[in-house]
Amino acid sequence: MEIKENVKFGEGIISGYTSIFLGVLSFLGVFCFKYPEWLTTPEFRNVYTGESMKILLTAVIIASLFFAVISFMWSKQKKWALYGMSFCVLAIVLGGFDVSPRSVTITKVHLGLDWLILDLFLMAILFVPIEIVFPKRKNQPTFHEEWRTDLMYFVVSHLLVQFFGVITQQPAKMFFGWMGLGGIQDFVQNQPILLQLFFAFFISDLFQYWTHRFFHTHTFLWRFHSIHHSTENMDWLAGSRTHFVDIFVTRSMAFVPLYILGFSTITFNIYVIFMAIHAVLIHSNTRINFGFFKYIFATPQYHHWHHCKDSEFYGKNFATIFPFIDRIFGTYYLPNNVWPQDTGLLEIDFPKGYIKQAVYPFTKSPFDKDLNMEEYDKSKR
Repeated sequence: MEIKENVKFGEGIISGYTSIFLGVLSFLGVFCFKYPEWLTTPEFRNVYTGESMKILLTAVIIASLFFAVISFMWSKQKKWALYGMSFCVLAIVLGGFDVSPRSVTITKVHLGLDWLILDLFLMAILFVPIEIVFPKRKNQPTFHEEWRTDLMYFVVSHLLVQFFGVITQQPAKMFFGWMGLGGIQDFVQNQPILLQLFFAFFISDLFQYWTHRFFHTHTFLWRFHSIHHSTENMDWLAGSRTHFVDIFVTRSMAFVPLYILGFSTITFNIYVIFMAIHAVLIHSNTRINFGFFKYIFATPQYHHWHHCKDSEFYGKNFATIFPFIDRIFGTYYLPNNVWPQDTGLLEIDFPKGYIKQAVYPFTKSPFDKDLNMEEYDKSKR
């Protein structure tokens, strides 16, 4: 699927893509009902019910068919509508309207297909309309040249949610599991939920701040983190472009204080949900600046400056949630309503594609001698 221009309302294109998107999700959703032991996440199944997911699956199939009909009527390219209908038919043939939720036997190994489907569905229906209606970069296509790469990162990180969840908890358990933390954890869990939430957000963001800054100031680690900065099209999928080494180190460090202090389950779940949404938000292509709240929480404008292509502004805005942490350590930058002109890296030969980017950090990087890339920047002007 190659899109040269941004999609527009009234041409049947958006409805066609919507039909395909919902059709694919419904098709995959049927397999979650058929093989829940292998394709669903035990921890996540505690959040939703089988019956609610059955209703949602039925609604998604019907919605996909509806948008396919709209696209077929309005679009000159009938193939998008036919693709959407095809996935709907496959989902129905496989029993999409007659799935049967059942009890699930927990297996040692599983893929997070349910987590992938639900998170992709929710993030897409929330942020794609925002980016279409309130875009910051109006000329940036909805499906830019690297959208498949970013989608692949999204898919892999969600399908392997068990793997990343296990390995990122290990450092905390290894170094602090032997300590008697029961007293501290009981004290923390007995605090008011709002106080727990603020402290959990603050302490994890503080740990992530220094981990993030460490990645930017050490040449070998920057090889891995530079993958995240390689995108020149900031949008709701851009935040997913993160190398697995980067994920392991960053999430491990964020998990350390949460593990030591033992926040309540509800606090931890709210934290996870907030971070999942917020990480998508701050990378999104939207001009919304959130008014006064942009000085309290990290926003797209704030984080886009962190991704600025101009080396003059490197090393700014490392905090993920609270900008005041950057203020404390002298790395804050938010010039009123001004946005960076470009985002990405100065290295023009940065590899494209998921596999090449996964391998690239293990090879020699041109950033090894100059993390700020000041001389490189001057040569390109």
